[in-house]
Amino acid sequence: MKLEGIISAQGRIPAGHAIFPVLAAKQSAVEAGIGGEERVAEVLRKYSFSFEQHIFHDLCPASVDHFQMDTFMLSPWFGVVLEVKNISGILEFKDHPPQLIRTREDGHKDGFESPVVQLERNCELIMDWLKYRGLQLPLYGAVVLAYPKQIVAVPPKETKLLFPNLIPSFLKSIPRQDRKLDLDTFQWLSNELLHSHQIYIPKPICESYNIPFSDFKPGVRCLVCRRIGMVKTPRTWVCPFCHETDHKAHIRTLREWFLIFKRSITNRECREFLGVDGIHTATRILKSMDMRSDGSFRDRSYFMFK
Repeated sequence: MKLEGIISAQGRIPAGHAIFPVLAAKQSAVEAGIGGEERVAEVLRKYSFSFEQHIFHDLCPASVDHFQMDTFMLSPWFGVVLEVKNISGILEFKDHPPQLIRTREDGHKDGFESPVVQLERNCELIMDWLKYRGLQLPLYGAVVLAYPKQIVAVPPKETKLLFPNLIPSFLKSIPRQDRKLDLDTFQWLSNELLHSHQIYIPKPICESYNIPFSDFKPGVRCLVCRRIGMVKTPRTWVCPFCHETDHKAHIRTLREWFLIFKRSITNRECREFLGVDGIHTATRILKSMDMRSDGSFRDRSYFMFK
């Protein structure tokens, strides 16, 4: 959903806008991260484990503090948290303060939050999540660099650092003398993790990057010619440029509103963003999407769907 919001924002802001290269760079970084996580998932899919285990990707268990684990392995003996990074260049893991420094080919240096800190936080939060359910399980963690082309000049001092092909041997080396969960509890806990998972909804782009609403172009985009300006007719939306019709175009456009601007929308905001005139037309559109609403007719707000 984060990537979707970034792409949507770029499609509604002028190419010469100061924030445009920032959003483009962020898109590249998010896509690289997704690619790295998929590489790790592929390695784990291909490996035949000799012990019972369940593997979860992009897991966000419901908790007081939001957290997301790139990969989490649960077994009756232990749990493993993997923090996956796909950052090119020469990498230095600093401890004081914790930071990851990347040196590009041209010598330019970039600073990132330390993956070690992210990993430690996720281990603490999943441990608290287990304790809340009356369970204790040994936890192991590692930072995974998605591709061997990532060069490590200074590795972390105490945290395990792996490339994807080393993950199976790392998991195999973890001791399994004492079984902590019986089969029923193991299955119950696996289901509990799935049921507890919450879809991560990022902050709207305007809020994250402090961009005014007025900098974005409103209107309904045509999926065929990609131009903004579809017109509402009684039964559908019509593109005045290529004459394509799309009776669900408002759903896609209102999703962009929530990802770019804010988590709620009023009837007036809906009319202005979609380019429709009638209050009742906007009301029918908003009610048709089965969103949660709050307030009286004139002051009613509708809230983001998942």
